[in-house]
Amino acid sequence: MKNMFKDKVVVVTGASSGIGEATAREFAIYGAKVVLAARSGEKLTRIVEKIKAGGGTADAIVTDVTSEDDCKRLIGETVSKYGKVDILVNNAGISMRAVFDEVEINVLRRLMDVNFWGTVYCTKYALPYLVANRGSLVGVSSVAGFHGLPGRTGYSASKFAMHGLLETIRIENLKKGLHVMIIAPGFTSTEIRKHALVADGSEQGSSPRDEDHLDSPQYVAKWILKGIRKKKRNKLLTWDGRLTALLQRIIPTLVDLSYYNHMSHEPNSPLK
Repeated sequence: MKNMFKDKVVVVTGASSGIGEATAREFAIYGAKVVLAARSGEKLTRIVEKIKAGGGTADAIVTDVTSEDDCKRLIGETVSKYGKVDILVNNAGISMRAVFDEVEINVLRRLMDVNFWGTVYCTKYALPYLVANRGSLVGVSSVAGFHGLPGRTGYSASKFAMHGLLETIRIENLKKGLHVMIIAPGFTSTEIRKHALVADGSEQGSSPRDEDHLDSPQYVAKWILKGIRKKKRNKLLTWDGRLTALLQRIIPTLVDLSYYNHMSHEPNSPLK
């Protein structure tokens, strides 16, 4: 795997923490030239400095993925410096926790802007370079993109939309050697639940889950690299996710009930 990623140019969005940061670090370990994108320049700079201190190659480009101009500049500056893009990891994302009849429309719009349109913008400008290099296009998703999750309407909708986008791009470039992978981690110990939006658009502030017993971002990062190496199509990292993808076609009503019961038992669940 080390030789496979050596000198590859990799762009990772949402790279200031969590899965994005871990993925950027993992690529750097294997010799890739990593471009980290996120809104926080200060956090990105600290991560880049640590990567360089370990002998890796990395750059930080402050990017708000909801801005088409920012995404265009991200890819443009990457190509200007390195001449190409081999891998794009669309990881930037936010979550939510509120039932549909209570949530403000702007919350749903915000979820789509970050999770879906951020993927659209970055992919649009990176795609010519990815195709030219027979590279990899990755979307970091969730089981919520395979089956709707109660209390996460905007999140599920944005991930379903991401899936439709990436699957169509895969088919359109079927004969051009482009690799497209959708990876769906399980619950991972990141900041995403603390920053999840509630019904009025404010942040949740705390996680309803025991973060110490969730998968680590490093675990997910290793699977992202492994999935690219093996040219995976869809990779669900948990047995729950795999069962969901299978059983929703056979006994969808039971899957609905299972998720309702599971989500309704979370602390302060919006499900009544």
